[in-house]
Amino acid sequence: MILKQLSTEAEFKQVTGEGTVLVDFFATWCGPCRMLAPELEKVETVNVVKVDIDQLQEATSEHGIMSVPTLMLFQDGKILGRVSGYMPKEAIDEFVASKLK
Repeated sequence: MILKQLSTEAEFKQVTGEGTVLVDFFATWCGPCRMLAPELEKVETVNVVKVDIDQLQEATSEHGIMSVPTLMLFQDGKILGRVSGYMPKEAIDEFVASKLK
């Protein structure tokens, strides 16, 4: 389930530093990002937050985001994995499960 769209760098650091969270780096002008959004709404295995790459450029640059959509799985501040491109809910669930083993 999508909790919210992050709006500050401090908020990004807080959310990714505690617990397990899937971060969706997206852009409003990105077609595949718009296709991915409803799939992320269906994810129930992990909390999901969104980062607009045009708003949070520091976090985007710091994590080497070169294409959107990019999903990154964080646990207590550590990156467990990343994947880019459109994915259906089932593939997102498989990605998360494979990284949380």
